[in-house]
Amino acid sequence: MLALSTFTWIVLFALLAVIVNGLGIITIYKNKKLAERANTYFMCFAAGVLITVPLVLVFPEAVEKNYSAGLAALVGFLFMFFSNRIIQQRTKQKSLAFGITAVEGIAIHSFVDGVIYAVTFSTSILTGFLAGIGLVVHEFAEGVITFSVLMEGGFSGKRAFLFAFLMSALTTPLGALLAYPVVSKLSSSILGLSLGFVVGVLIYLSASHLLPEARGHEKHHSPLAFVAGIILALFIVMTETV
Repeated sequence: MLALSTFTWIVLFALLAVIVNGLGIITIYKNKKLAERANTYFMCFAAGVLITVPLVLVFPEAVEKNYSAGLAALVGFLFMFFSNRIIQQRTKQKSLAFGITAVEGIAIHSFVDGVIYAVTFSTSILTGFLAGIGLVVHEFAEGVITFSVLMEGGFSGKRAFLFAFLMSALTTPLGALLAYPVVSKLSSSILGLSLGFVVGVLIYLSASHLLPEARGHEKHHSPLAFVAGIILALFIVMTETV
């Protein structure tokens, strides 16, 4: 790993998330078929990374810092489950309200992604790096989804592009920069609980959000992309910890 400060790593990954999210928005704005074809593979690869990292690396670190991290993981999973349920119920309505309400949920989700960068990198560079890979890759899909939702909600192409970038891409660095000053001052025990919460969020994101969405648009090599994400995560963990 490069010898960079924790804050620098957080900023780099937050900016990378903005770039990849923006690429997703630009791709579907310019070429809908290409974006939809690539989107499934990005989601499957990200799901593979984000199911492996919490279980193999982050959760053991969380339990080592705080034995109650498992309870925090459950809280994180339930937080994502119920918040997504509320968003889904509200987005049953059509027209403009559909797009706005859905993007509200995406903005909150992207903000939480930024907080995850702050928590994981504050634990260790390896933990942040691995979690960051999965989160950054899934940003492409998030950009595509946000733009599509806004278009379905009645926004014009240019307005959908602008609002998708503001609400989906820029909220991630905002979450990271606001969370870092707080997270960097946490005790080891509280950081363990925070990591546990992150584990629950990441497992939900992978198993209950990315994979079901990818299965709805399954491609011939989708399982390979999922396995590739798992293998990459395992390879980096093993080479960095041996």
